[in-house]
Amino acid sequence: MNIIIIGAGEIGRHMAEKLANRNHNLCVIEKDESTIEDLAEILDVKFLHGEGASIEILSQADTSRCELFLALTSDDNSNLVAASIAKSLGAKKAIARVSPQTYSEQWKFNHKRHFCIDHLFCPERLTAVDLAKYVRNPESVAVEELANGQIELQQVLIAPNCKSSNIQIRDMNLQERVRITLIQRNGKNIIPHAGETLQTGDLVTLIGRPPQLEKTVTTFNEQSAPPAKQNVVILGGGQYGYALAKLLEGANCKIRLMEKERERAQELSEILSNSITILNVDGTSVRDLREEQVDDADFFIAVTGEDEDNIMMCLQAKNLGAKHTIALVQRSDYANFITEQMGISAVASPRISTSRELLQFVTSERWQHAFTLTDGIEVIAFPITAKSPIVNKKFTEIPHIEGAPFITIIRDTGAFVPIGKDTITQGDTLFAIVTPESRIRAIKAYTR
Repeated sequence: MNIIIIGAGEIGRHMAEKLANRNHNLCVIEKDESTIEDLAEILDVKFLHGEGASIEILSQADTSRCELFLALTSDDNSNLVAASIAKSLGAKKAIARVSPQTYSEQWKFNHKRHFCIDHLFCPERLTAVDLAKYVRNPESVAVEELANGQIELQQVLIAPNCKSSNIQIRDMNLQERVRITLIQRNGKNIIPHAGETLQTGDLVTLIGRPPQLEKTVTTFNEQSAPPAKQNVVILGGGQYGYALAKLLEGANCKIRLMEKERERAQELSEILSNSITILNVDGTSVRDLREEQVDDADFFIAVTGEDEDNIMMCLQAKNLGAKHTIALVQRSDYANFITEQMGISAVASPRISTSRELLQFVTSERWQHAFTLTDGIEVIAFPITAKSPIVNKKFTEIPHIEGAPFITIIRDTGAFVPIGKDTITQGDTLFAIVTPESRIRAIKAYTR
């Protein structure tokens, strides 16, 4: 693909390295000349020195032939304007990075429509979604998400006392728009039909909205039920701390956020709900951790701007008695060592969260790979165009492809798990879970 990246900071550099390794025709535009010099030593791609919203620079980058335009600077205005100009110049798809504040304002103002941009994303929110997964599902075997956390996939082991065992799926009283998408049994992967039954020991993958999933998972395995109210301590009131607190403020959590800068603490107290306690303390002080009774925390989540502080304070919180500790780290290559060797419960990385979000757009095919669930089973997406053979059809009218059930629709108004009466419309993105055999049949049936 012909790809242009604006901004070579942490996010832009990581994406440039990812894409350069995949042999794409890549151009990186960066206004800091020293950053270009550093990257030029390790990446064999085209570099342009200048502003990403400059018509002259975008013309030099041959934006009219661009298939994917990524505006990844830390400035919202620069990203929105650059992506909008790129679309006007002929870029096929333009994506812009925005801050948590701008992202949260989408219900007030549609930036995508106004600037004619294909997709907006917020690294802080994507990372917060990954962090929130652990809080909502600490004992879950695995979790994936779609549409920035609106839809989740969870895996749960069927307990011996499960009342749904040996009952056909069609007869189960599942929560609204919750679906069983995969059963793993004795080393075999089963994409179930309505007449399939569950057995003790099955590893079942469910999809739906988080609140409905939580109730369903509990009926399959009572040990998966979270405490009545999770006690969460967040260390760091920067963009990541704000995004996480905002995401969790409607959940069943008691949240305390530690921020040592007085002005920032005051600002957070004004923009977050009263249900969140803002503590103007130095969370990197063991004395302050003891005084704030971190030993009672179900989750201690460190999201300061320093990886070392996040790791060390998670270790301190663990020693004090916090049940689960989670660290934000920019260096994604630290993740396995931190969890396996240091005993921290989980790690989240903005680089991993962002690359997973953006790589789904790196395709010239009629379909996109979303993620892999297990060997041979993946989730793929179909952009619905005016030429799609299934556009404007209800799900009951679409020929059934064995082993390729639809699991989610994403459209401008939100995301949902489809049912028979729902209609597919132009502009939708349709997700399906497929086997290697059914993938080819599904692509032929659903795209043109």
